[in-house]
Amino acid sequence: MGITLSAAQLNQFETYFSALTDWNRRVNLTRIIERDDVIAKHFLDSLTCLRAVPKLPARVIDVGTGAGFPGVVLKIVQPEIQLTLVESVGKKTAFLQHLTDALAMENVTVLHARAEDVGRMPAHREKYGLAVARAVAPVRVLAEYLLPLVKIGGLMLAQKGTDPAAEVAAARNAFGILGGKHIQTLAVSVPNLDAARHLVLVRKTKSTPKQYPRKAGTPGKKPI
Repeated sequence: MGITLSAAQLNQFETYFSALTDWNRRVNLTRIIERDDVIAKHFLDSLTCLRAVPKLPARVIDVGTGAGFPGVVLKIVQPEIQLTLVESVGKKTAFLQHLTDALAMENVTVLHARAEDVGRMPAHREKYGLAVARAVAPVRVLAEYLLPLVKIGGLMLAQKGTDPAAEVAAARNAFGILGGKHIQTLAVSVPNLDAARHLVLVRKTKSTPKQYPRKAGTPGKKPI
């Protein structure tokens, strides 16, 4: 993938794998636990974000991060970023706090919250150069989760599997209302993984109206 890792970074990935498999015995973090599968389907898949944004902006937020994908992986590779991890399941946020401590990461914030609530917080609204989500929701729902968090000129990045052209088309109205413009859908390949992967990129071109995001649960039930 054209990424060179130091010995320290490789050790962080080893620590990540060990923590993931250890905690997964008690907390349902992932169905993927075999070493080669974790490397391909979690670590390398997360790193495909760098195909679209090779140099991450100073502030990155990962919404619905689960066990830390892609946010923690991106932070290992580009440790200078300031990272916020948003997860609504308490047991997963406990894991994330343990993980980032074990990895000795600085400038990481773990939020036990819903994306809709974070998007209305002054400390987070329109503060990020990149908001990313991996397999969380349809694109038009993700737009309401992510675009309120992105500053003007920044990017929303949605990691998707099969070709999301229909999802993107259905989201065009939402993009316009929320202040975004679709700029690219990039097909990417993951080493040792024979499966389709796509990145949906949306540029924030104007401020998101104050009424968005709507209250928690509404975007998923009544997408724009």
